[in-house]
Amino acid sequence: MRLTIFWDRMADHFGEAYADSFARDHVMTELGGRTVHEALAAGWDAKAVWRVVCSAMDVPADKC
Repeated sequence: MRLTIFWDRMADHFGEAYADSFARDHVMTELGGRTVHEALAAGWDAKAVWRVVCSAMDVPADKC
């Protein structure tokens, strides 16, 4: 998954304003105790991060 698609999906689910805030502030155990931004910077695949977000935040299956 391209990062542009990842961020589009984040914005679609959380809204433009909250998506980046969530990605910077919400530490997720499924990401090894990292935020979304930290996981991506550490080399995690965007698709894997999106799947974690989907699971942790109850994103509808048709959006994942």
